[in-house]
Amino acid sequence: MIELLVVLAVLAILASLVAPQYLDRIDDARETVLRKNLVGLREAVDLFYRDKGRYPKDLKELVDARYIRAVPEDPMTGGTDSWVIVPPVAGQREGVFDVRSGSPERARDGTPFAQW
Repeated sequence: MIELLVVLAVLAILASLVAPQYLDRIDDARETVLRKNLVGLREAVDLFYRDKGRYPKDLKELVDARYIRAVPEDPMTGGTDSWVIVPPVAGQREGVFDVRSGSPERARDGTPFAQW
C-alpha cells in the first residue's frame, strides 16, 4: 500500500511539472492559428480587390467567389461570426478592408488580439 502511495505521489509531482508547459503550448498554438487565419483572410481580401477593383461586402462574399473555402474560426472566440470587419475608409460601412479578432483578451506578449 505504501508503494502505491509513493508511485501516486511521484506521478502527481510529474503531472504538476508538465501541466503548465502543456497549457502554455495550447495558448501558443491558438495564437499561431489566429495569425495564420488573419494572414489568409487579408490575402484573400487583397486578391479580391485586385481582381474585382472593389472590396468584398462581407466575408461570405469571399467564400461565394471562392477566394477562401470557408470563413475560418477565430480560435480566441471559437466562432466564425466574431471577426471584426474594418471598412476601407473611416465612416464607410460597406466593404471589408481588414479583419481583426473579436476577442477582448490579450496575447502572451501583452498586445490585444483586436489589434493584430
